[in-house]
Amino acid sequence: MMQNKSLRPKQAADLLGVGPATLWRWAKQPDFPKSRKLSARCTVFDQDELIAWRDSKIAAGGK
Repeated sequence: MMQNKSLRPKQAADLLGVGPATLWRWAKQPDFPKSRKLSARCTVFDQDELIAWRDSKIAAGGK
């Protein structure tokens, strides 16, 4: 059984090699993986979705 890993915004930014401000700017784009609120103060991103998004950007030459 495969389990998806949830990443806090700082972890997600580190995974993508960017700062938190860039992560949140990208999060406003329609093709960026959606964040999920676990509570009022806890937002997470799905690690597998972030990796797939990153890989698609690399394959497209960063566009």
